[in-house]
Amino acid sequence: MENAMNKTRKLMMTLVAGAVLASAIAVPAAQAAAPMALAQAPGYYRMMVGTAEVTAISDGTVTIPLDQLLTNTTPAQVNALLARSHLAPQVETSINAYLVNTGTHLVLVDTGAGKLFGPGAGGRLQESLRAAGYAPEQVDAVLITHVHGDHSGGLTADGAALFPNATVYVNRHDADFWFDLANRPRAAENQRAGFDQAAEQFAPYRAMGKVKTFEGTAELLPGLSTRPAVGHTPGHTVYVLKSGGKELHFWGDLLHAKDVQFAAPDITIRFDVDSPAAARQRKAAFADAARRGYLVAAAHTPFPGIGYVRTAGMAFDWLPVPYTALTAR
Repeated sequence: MENAMNKTRKLMMTLVAGAVLASAIAVPAAQAAAPMALAQAPGYYRMMVGTAEVTAISDGTVTIPLDQLLTNTTPAQVNALLARSHLAPQVETSINAYLVNTGTHLVLVDTGAGKLFGPGAGGRLQESLRAAGYAPEQVDAVLITHVHGDHSGGLTADGAALFPNATVYVNRHDADFWFDLANRPRAAENQRAGFDQAAEQFAPYRAMGKVKTFEGTAELLPGLSTRPAVGHTPGHTVYVLKSGGKELHFWGDLLHAKDVQFAAPDITIRFDVDSPAAARQRKAAFADAARRGYLVAAAHTPFPGIGYVRTAGMAFDWLPVPYTALTAR
């Protein structure tokens, strides 16, 4: 009996050893690393402002030489300020737009650059919008902070309106300036392409009677109003969302380089039509946002570009909003 049991044990051990060996043989050799994707997913970020849903929509980025573009400064000062944030003079700059769902309106603030910067720079707004769960046909209002290509260049593609059901709102002074080609020869050389871009981008909406102008402070839609911030362009406008006791200001181009201009708000940029006025508007906006503590959405602050302004000695600093899993509060 004992001899039979020993034979059984030996047989079982042999079978187990065989199974282990077979398993080891079956394990494939180590594989090479997976290929790199080298691309970001479509960019959107959602949060609640009172009872309104705000979605930051990424149009991508564009790399610009800030040491050459910033004015009322020196390359040495710009480079020193950028170095504090581990940045070189060539800065990859976000192009942000913002979608506001009030429950009764779906409103897009700015439209990104579209195809105006060429391949690999901007042009991702439509992709990001759809990834966020919305279709461009659902947008019923587009608020343009100002008529520059990286804010209105996504209105139209190949002569067709990309937001066919939307009314486009723009400050009357910007419309008067950019829609009148007679102003082109009198504008600074680096501004002249903007007249042709404006004509192209707004054409289908103007043909449909869907461009509405305003001036000064006005409520365009329930909870959405305007604040003049003239300087960067003749009609540059800040849009203000108020909902459920909360407030968010869409700054447009009050700010181009957060790592430079919060520390030195007097620094301007070559794209300003009136640089001294633009600097005054920026300093006033920084001070007001820091004092009152409302949210800010900035078109060229690193995506999603939403945060708070706080004082930092005699200057200012930027505090991005913390990530949220989106719980209405």
